[in-house]
Amino acid sequence: MLKTGEIVMSLNTNLHGRLRNTILPKSHGLLPLFEAVVNSIHAIEEAGLDNSEGIIDIEIIRSPQYIMDLENRNKGPKTSEEIIGFKIADNGIGFNNDNMESFQTLDSEHKIKKGGRGVGRLLWLKAFNIVTIDSIFIDNGIYKRRNFTFDMGKGISDIKEEIFTNEVKSKTIVYLDGFIPYYSKISPKTVHAISNNIFEHCLWYFVRKGGAPKIYVHDEEENVSLDSIYDEYMYSSAEIESLTIKGKIFELTHIKLRIASQIHSLVLCAANRPVKDENITGKIPGLFGQIHDENGNFTYKCYVCSEFLDGCVRPERTEFDIPESSNGLYKDTEISLQDINEAVIKRANENLSKYLDENIIKSRKRMEDFVSQKKPRYRPIMSYLPEECKLLDPSLSDKEIDIILHKHLADIEEKLISDGHDLMKPVDDDDLPKYEEKLKSYLSTAADIKKSDLANYVSHRKVILDLLTDALKVGKDGKYSREDFIHKLIMPMRKESNEIFTDSYNLWIVDERLAFHDYLASDKTLLSMPITGSSDTKEPDIVALNVFDNPILVSEGEKIPLASIEIIEIKRPMRDDAKEGEEKDPIEQALGYLERIRNGKVCTAAGRQIPESQSIPGYCYILCDITDSVKHRAKIHQLIKTSDSLGYFGYNPNFNAYIEVISFDRLVNAAKERNRAFFDKLGLPAN
Repeated sequence: MLKTGEIVMSLNTNLHGRLRNTILPKSHGLLPLFEAVVNSIHAIEEAGLDNSEGIIDIEIIRSPQYIMDLENRNKGPKTSEEIIGFKIADNGIGFNNDNMESFQTLDSEHKIKKGGRGVGRLLWLKAFNIVTIDSIFIDNGIYKRRNFTFDMGKGISDIKEEIFTNEVKSKTIVYLDGFIPYYSKISPKTVHAISNNIFEHCLWYFVRKGGAPKIYVHDEEENVSLDSIYDEYMYSSAEIESLTIKGKIFELTHIKLRIASQIHSLVLCAANRPVKDENITGKIPGLFGQIHDENGNFTYKCYVCSEFLDGCVRPERTEFDIPESSNGLYKDTEISLQDINEAVIKRANENLSKYLDENIIKSRKRMEDFVSQKKPRYRPIMSYLPEECKLLDPSLSDKEIDIILHKHLADIEEKLISDGHDLMKPVDDDDLPKYEEKLKSYLSTAADIKKSDLANYVSHRKVILDLLTDALKVGKDGKYSREDFIHKLIMPMRKESNEIFTDSYNLWIVDERLAFHDYLASDKTLLSMPITGSSDTKEPDIVALNVFDNPILVSEGEKIPLASIEIIEIKRPMRDDAKEGEEKDPIEQALGYLERIRNGKVCTAAGRQIPESQSIPGYCYILCDITDSVKHRAKIHQLIKTSDSLGYFGYNPNFNAYIEVISFDRLVNAAKERNRAFFDKLGLPAN
């Protein structure tokens, strides 16, 4: 009979439901093992043992697999087996009545002071099929033994107890059996990898005052002591300090590790166990790669512990319920991950600053060399970047640095566009001096961006000329590059001007005027070109149509050319088989293309007819090496040799065409000379 005002609440626990709602990420398959090890550490503390007396033994249990002897139908020697479970033994306080009651109570607060959440054993059943516990403990001076099983089907079952008449030592063994493949397949396999993972998870217990119990990991004949890993990893003693963030106290443990990893990190912990590991490499100026002091190289880790973190960790200890950033009404009091990271990184920077000077010097030199020698387009924007953005890991590739700087350039350009729109609509409180200052800043940034664009354009030309120079050299196989490679450098094949960006073709190599055209086609049939009206399926290398419209030159009674047609024919370097006939004579071939175009009804790219197609001047460029057969064909066509003997030029009145035969050497030399002043201005190195 209930009394007035008395409240009774009875809740039934559904183990299946709790397990379904317990989250264990696939990558955290060893977390149940870590939980068992930490439980053993706590048991040793509860027993009142000094850590030098406490012992934890971890055995890796593998499935027996054999190589079948096909001839004798017998099993051969054992192979490397899959891990099916773990055995964790400790000499702690054992499963006494208090601990057993706690184990039987989900969300128990028995270990709340140690950060226990009462759900660790649920993680056991997320990754393992069955758990068996065998424990010896003291109860009111009497030694007892208690063992039982724990699985999803029956929960806690097969409980057995016995009393010892003589004195025995307290001991608990936890068997995690039936490692579920979903987790076991991607978990570490070797005893050393597993030992390292346990050590990293329990590192705080090793660096705290008093240290950790003796922990050993066994795998058949192999034995690993975590003390030996501590001696191998630890570079020097840990430094501990306190930090207050929005009224909450955080304890930072700065550690130097003697390991090959170059990932420096801060680790947010709950109940002194790592939960969230964040890579801070590059987030502190100079913090990348190995850093060193007078004793050698080390990797930096900062462990962050706090009662605040203990209260915000999710039950499974795989994540925190903390907002990424603080804003709005509670931004002055609510702590976010961003607040923690920024405050801890600031302290880490102060702790490490004396070790980072050498890295900062290397980083600055790497950036300066990259910008000055390879990507001068970024030089005008360097003054806009915060100092930390300029200090990149020197080991980054040119591609990675280029991508990073390009993102910064894009951000600056985006802000410039936004500022430009704002300038067009001044706010009411903008007086004239303030507006003029904004305008001055905007124009200064705009000027620097345009300088960047120009630098990029010029440095692109330098790269193309270097590639072309290399393409003209004889290869290791004694052969020269095919003409299609050189063709692609000048203009992508089988493309029209409306299919590619202007940066994708480099007709300026041949003639700067070719950069300005109304229509351009590369390696396409005359039939497919809208400017020709031709039904011919011949494929000239490059065809360009220029349409001129300059009213200043118009005078009554005089006819001006409305267009010009350019043909560019490219031959393989050092090719020496030119002879009579359009198939073999590159000059005749270019003139043939020109004639076929004129025989159609030439139109602009927009489809407008150009009158007097026959009178449109033609320009034929033949790019090849001046071999004996080419000299002979030039002589047949009555062309004039250039003063440097690296080319021929002339005019054919029958075709109304200007012809220029340009050797590759003359082509590259002339292009370099035209651009040398720009290269020198940008400080680009000459080959």
